[in-house]
Amino acid sequence: MPIVELQNIRKVYDTKVAVEGLSLAIEPGTMFGLLGPNGSGKTSTIRMMIGMTVPDSGSVRLFGQPFQRSLLGRVGYLPEERGLYKKMKVLDQLVFLGQLHGLDETTARKRALGWCERMEIVEAIGKKTEELSKGMQQKIQFIAALLHEPELIIMDEPFSGLDPVNAELLMRTLIELRSDGKAVLFSTHRMDQVEKLCDAIAIIYRGRLVLSGSMREVKGRYTRNRVQAVFTGSDAFLRHPSVLQANNYAGVAEITLTASEQAQEVLAAAIANGTQFQRFEVIEPTLEDIFIETVKATAEYAEDGGRVDA
Repeated sequence: MPIVELQNIRKVYDTKVAVEGLSLAIEPGTMFGLLGPNGSGKTSTIRMMIGMTVPDSGSVRLFGQPFQRSLLGRVGYLPEERGLYKKMKVLDQLVFLGQLHGLDETTARKRALGWCERMEIVEAIGKKTEELSKGMQQKIQFIAALLHEPELIIMDEPFSGLDPVNAELLMRTLIELRSDGKAVLFSTHRMDQVEKLCDAIAIIYRGRLVLSGSMREVKGRYTRNRVQAVFTGSDAFLRHPSVLQANNYAGVAEITLTASEQAQEVLAAAIANGTQFQRFEVIEPTLEDIFIETVKATAEYAEDGGRVDA
């Protein structure tokens, strides 16, 4: 049974259609990536999911039931915009937010201390929010979303403001939560993190669903016609007739071929020309490649007068 199920939801603000005919489902124990360009309707979708706004049509179901506010006690939400009290000390703030989620003070304090240790911010618990870095504030909001041990965790740009070390810490924590059976939905521009973490994705463009499925299914739909090469010597092979596009980053080349079976032809021609390779590997498309290709194709189709259906 899906933890979240959206059926043909639609939302219009004045004359702007924010979301149109969107349907998707998120299963327990799943990491789900909601992707799209700025203004595509991601945040509008999340807000309808948690009752901040109401769909003009369509339905939202949480935990197998039609949406009702009482179900939000089982949901943790990290908004893109920070909503912390600047003058309040970290521990006091976390206890207060835990109490808003129905925890008693003792439980909220115990869990807050445990999470502060887990997220490596114990030294900050006595400081005011305004004294902390953006990354530290993001970790505090992350903790606040988890204190009541929600079954569904929704995160809008969770890696915003985090350096690579803290982003890695957050990623490990999300993986542990998924292993515990939690469903995690997050929206982010960081394709590398989505690719590492997500079991399934949905890409929306101009409010419509344009691509969805498990990560394996989505990648399986695209041709393996990309090559990554590390080489020394002549780069003439990058201008081979079978090379559709090539970028050479100081001896590390990213190549797109007209067809995957032409990789050996290009390699043989390069070796014959004296080029030496440390690596020449046919690779699957990255999620960033898929995202860009999908959005470009959808935009071109729309401009030609076609209709983009969910």
